[in-house]
Amino acid sequence: MSIQQRLAELGISLPPVAVPAAAYVPFVRSGNLVFLSGHIAKRDGQVWAGQLGRDVTTAEGQQAARTVAIDLLGTLQAAVGDLENVKRIVKVMSLVNSTSEFTEQHLVTNGASQLLGEVFGPERGAHARSAFGVAQIPLGACVEIELIAEVA
Repeated sequence: MSIQQRLAELGISLPPVAVPAAAYVPFVRSGNLVFLSGHIAKRDGQVWAGQLGRDVTTAEGQQAARTVAIDLLGTLQAAVGDLENVKRIVKVMSLVNSTSEFTEQHLVTNGASQLLGEVFGPERGAHARSAFGVAQIPLGACVEIELIAEVA
């Protein structure tokens, strides 16, 4: 099954690349690696603001991370032309806006990791990962994720 077929099966249509909000670019390709800038969680076209452990649950955080992964896939497609050109998702780094008591950043990040596995399959979608709890993310977003992919 192609990646486009998997996306269709999951009911996902990829968004266009978002215009950067500051002095950076959405992606950089260096050799066979593509580095995607951090993408923040959005809901209904607006920043998905909140803090895990205060006003966002782990389950909501997982959904937020999944939406970030969809946005990342849109940017990745723009960077490589066709997601079939992705050989492997190499690394995901997730920042979770959370209280000092919240310790489930890894579970929140699973929302993105699981989607990447569903889209690319177990070989190409399995990746190294870091998940950090941070005091704040730009615009008060609950989750920000960046991604590195290897391409053909």
